[in-house]
Amino acid sequence: MCQWWTGDSEYRELVDRFVAWCGNNHLLLNVAKTKEMVVDFRRTRTKLNTISILGEEVEVVEGYRYLGVHLDNRLDWKCNTEAVYREGQSRLYFLRKLRSFNMCSKMLHIFYQSVVASAIFFAAICWGSSIRASDTKKLNKLIKKAGSVLGTALEPLELVVERRMLHKLLNIMDNTSHPPHNLLVSQQSVFSRRLFQLRCYKDHYRKYILAHRNSSI
Repeated sequence: MCQWWTGDSEYRELVDRFVAWCGNNHLLLNVAKTKEMVVDFRRTRTKLNTISILGEEVEVVEGYRYLGVHLDNRLDWKCNTEAVYREGQSRLYFLRKLRSFNMCSKMLHIFYQSVVASAIFFAAICWGSSIRASDTKKLNKLIKKAGSVLGTALEPLELVVERRMLHKLLNIMDNTSHPPHNLLVSQQSVFSRRLFQLRCYKDHYRKYILAHRNSSI
């Protein structure tokens, strides 16, 4: 569970409704495995009361691994980048071993895409455009090392993320049953069909989006 807003009344109401829904549908919640992570970007944080489910308090954590992706309450993806780098390095070792056995180039590329690249770019759509420049450079060095083993230049992280995000975006716009479909369609220009930038109520969010957009040009 993640808490994003300032007031927690709506949040607690949603938790109570979810617990009630589980009970009505004969689902048993394991409170011991349930964690709460509060995402708060304010300089002065407000201490909130812990959530209680079925009489048990839910543990509050600063970071959590969800479906292989490491999340933290600052959303800076530093921990996730370290985990991806370590996993990529360990798999790069086996790529070097295969090359030492004089494996053909085609098989090396297949191994890279299925074993090494799958670890480096796992869920990259979620974090690829939000990590720091130093983390991007670190992962690109790992990709460059893999390219030297294969004897060819590989696409850097930015290009892979951009292509995958565009592919996902087009799939959402073509799928009318997808939850964000209506939101994206409403952002299209009537004349050119181009997407407008999402509006931000906070000026620093707008600057953040513009900075990321300019850095990708």
